[in-house]
Amino acid sequence: MEWLFARSTVIGVAVVGGILSVLAMALQKQPARAKLVRQLSVGSYLLMGTSMVLFILAGLRGANG
Repeated sequence: MEWLFARSTVIGVAVVGGILSVLAMALQKQPARAKLVRQLSVGSYLLMGTSMVLFILAGLRGANG
C-alpha cells in the first residue's frame, strides 16, 4: 500500500491526467469526436484530482517515498 503514496506514483498519475487533457484539447475541434473529448476531459480531471488527493494524504502520513 505504500507504493500508492510514493512520489513516483503520484507524479505518474498526474502526468497521465495531463496527457489525457492534451489529447482532449487536440481533438476538441472535431465535432464528430465530442463524446470522446468529453470522456477524455472527465478522465483527465479524475486522474489529476486523484494525484492531488494522494499528494495530500502522503504529506499527512509523512511518506517521503
